[in-house]
Amino acid sequence: MGADEMKPVEIPIDGTLDLHTFQPREVAALVADYIAECRRLNILTIRIIHGKGTGALRRTVHAALEQLPGVASFRLADETGGSWGATLVSLKPAHRGGP
Repeated sequence: MGADEMKPVEIPIDGTLDLHTFQPREVAALVADYIAECRRLNILTIRIIHGKGTGALRRTVHAALEQLPGVASFRLADETGGSWGATLVSLKPAHRGGP
């Protein structure tokens, strides 16, 4: 495989998505795909770890979440869940044949 070819990355679907190893340009699509798969598996409460940093990644995550119809609500985690370095997301149950 050449240097320009990328292998798909397998992410465990367990309700926690850690974004530290991903490029910022990948985040919005990754969050959307992860949420779709969680809903398919009936995992309706998830935690997205974006880190504290400058807040740019958190803003990207929140902007993506606002656009997804499967998201019921989201908020920053409390001190035990990562504080402002993580976002807790409540998802709507998936319906057969629709989003």
